[in-house]
Amino acid sequence: MKTGLVTFFHIHHYGAVLQACATQRAVEQLGSSCEIFNYYVNQNNDLFRRAGGLSSTAANAHTALHYSAMRERYQRFEDFAFRNLKITERRYESFQELERAPDCDVYLSGSDQIWNPKIFPDGRFDPVFFSRFTAGRKIAYAPSFGIPHIPDEMEEELRRYLDDFSHLSAREARGQAILREIGGREAPVVLDPTLLLRQEDWAALSAEPKQLPGYILCYCISAPGPLEPYIRRLQEETGLPVVQLCGLRQKVHPKAECVFSAGPAEFLGLFRHAAYVCTNSFHGTVFSVQFQKPFFTAVSPAELAAPEQSRIFSLLDRLGLADRIIGKGDSAGLTDPVNWSAATARLEEERRNSLEYLRAALMNEPLVAPEKSESGTDLPELAARADCTGCTGCASVCPKDAISMEPDREGFAYPLVDPEKCIHCGRCTAVCPPLHPPKSCPLPAVFAAWNRDDVIRKDSTSGGIFSLIAADTLESGGVVFGAALDDKQRLRHIACFSVEDLRYLRGAKYVQSDLQGVFREIRELLKSRPVLFSGTPCQVDGLYHFLGHRPENLTTCDVVCQGVPSPGVWADMVRSIESRRRRSLQTVRFRNKVAGWKNSHFTLLYKDGSADSAPLFQTEWGRAFGRALFLRPCCHRCTYTSLSRTGDFTLGDFWGLRPDELSDQQEKGVSLLIVNTAHASHIFDRLPLGRQPFSPERAVAGNPRLASPIAQPADRAAFFAAYALQPFDQVRRKFLHLPSLPVRIAAGVLSPEAKAKIKSKLK
Repeated sequence: MKTGLVTFFHIHHYGAVLQACATQRAVEQLGSSCEIFNYYVNQNNDLFRRAGGLSSTAANAHTALHYSAMRERYQRFEDFAFRNLKITERRYESFQELERAPDCDVYLSGSDQIWNPKIFPDGRFDPVFFSRFTAGRKIAYAPSFGIPHIPDEMEEELRRYLDDFSHLSAREARGQAILREIGGREAPVVLDPTLLLRQEDWAALSAEPKQLPGYILCYCISAPGPLEPYIRRLQEETGLPVVQLCGLRQKVHPKAECVFSAGPAEFLGLFRHAAYVCTNSFHGTVFSVQFQKPFFTAVSPAELAAPEQSRIFSLLDRLGLADRIIGKGDSAGLTDPVNWSAATARLEEERRNSLEYLRAALMNEPLVAPEKSESGTDLPELAARADCTGCTGCASVCPKDAISMEPDREGFAYPLVDPEKCIHCGRCTAVCPPLHPPKSCPLPAVFAAWNRDDVIRKDSTSGGIFSLIAADTLESGGVVFGAALDDKQRLRHIACFSVEDLRYLRGAKYVQSDLQGVFREIRELLKSRPVLFSGTPCQVDGLYHFLGHRPENLTTCDVVCQGVPSPGVWADMVRSIESRRRRSLQTVRFRNKVAGWKNSHFTLLYKDGSADSAPLFQTEWGRAFGRALFLRPCCHRCTYTSLSRTGDFTLGDFWGLRPDELSDQQEKGVSLLIVNTAHASHIFDRLPLGRQPFSPERAVAGNPRLASPIAQPADRAAFFAAYALQPFDQVRRKFLHLPSLPVRIAAGVLSPEAKAKIKSKLK
């Protein structure tokens, strides 16, 4: 039996060469000969780049400086391919030439991003990598699309290509979803081919490094970012030398020994003899696993924001090693051991399943779905960490108190299930909001509104509308729940029984509030009196799911929310402020109107009667909040960022008013008030407020979070990686400092386009 393999193999990239080698060997071990078609496009291995600007000039200067080592690397790649890859003697320059290639029994579209249209010169699929040049039988092993979505205009083309395949598989979960959505085919997620071989197979292909065994190996294919503090601390605590396998033209550590000359065999040898590995490469992660090295992996901001689309998350989650990804709340500690026994068992199971798929595909046999192994636990499957809002619904509804809300390394609370107490009743999963997405609602009524009492309005963040709704509830003998800072400056939801107590609830607070115990308290109070609950949309939705219905005597207000910052980081900030000021805080006003509504101040009030106040976005906390630096992960994929709201009312600031609109009200503050339900409309009609109707479009124009969630900043992972390992004040000075005066002036003068161009040049 003869298999023809179409894959990337020519480019001098460690992952490309090693995956081609592994695919070929795996096929041969299953009883078929295998030859790689000598075809490649847009893959240039020239040491020097074609002149084309500053970046190519800098790269060429770097190459010239290390020419001898780079030339040796080039030759080592060529030698490795010559010794270990079986390639057709003829090089095929085009699709038409491949149509005349000798026949094979089966054509295999191999791994790597061969189905990513964005990497080809014309931005389209290359039909060669779908084996369209032949009428023979076609199979696919672990191809990757490399992008989260296929452009609309390419969907039909992809569908036609996929129809030709007798067997399909994918390398990551997102590729599996694309095959299902566009091709209408169910395909298994299989291992990258480099994991089909075993440690001893790769050891036999490795070359001994000149470095003595026992070093910290760093392999970065992009800026190290969050890896920097891990590299630094590992070196400080172990005293081991740092060896940098250079896929990047910058040092990751001042004392790093840079290796420029490594070919694929030397690459394997460096991983084999390392004591620790720090990497942001997929195949760097793979070979850390293959050689069982304690490792830390960094992923891109896009992968952190959408882990289901990440090949590194996909792999490590299946192996039970997702905690080795840094810059997130459940990352392993610096010295935490790796459970290699459990990971190896999972890898062996995944390897068997992947090889069985490949065998069935080669032999044109139907694939029998593998039996799911017992996980050893039978705990409820709550929302994924990336989606969990921390609403406490699951913990509140548990009849055995088997679920506690525990803070992670980022300072956010997540549910932890006690297996000894859990009775598997399913109530927690039944009330978990991310497992039951909100339904769309009709467009609401939108108003610019304000409280006519100037004293209350001045004490509020915007127009003081919350106080009017709250007073209406209290006048009916009800109770009002909202977020308030306690004497330790921790934000908690509390119950207010009088109008005088509403002062604790007024004003925006840019921290996630603690809801523990609140839902149960509300459930009891609703048996005898009205209740008003104010919170973020996810908190309101969590309350409704916990209650199981919308009680007639419950009124809810959700806020237009950018996202909730970490309570843990806030606690450290409070300690830092008190230490630096040498005074204890009485309270904090996150947005104080001392200079008017549109120039909110961040005001610190101390117990000795003194105060500090500055424009919000000129303070460390305000700048970090504005940049969304340490929001809860789910905030960057929030399902509540729409006009389909969870609360009866939605409250926010009515940003975007023109100078001639409500000109006599703007200085005092104007609220955005959205009336979402008939229940809210009934209350609204009796509120003594000033108001003016506006279209929903105007609400969205001034408040983008009514349309889409805020993007995750590029340095979020770096911040939390440093936060996990370094003293807070050191992290604060690095990430929260104000830019220099010239930079601030430039930021106010330059256009967004000019700023983007400058940033791209500085990368």
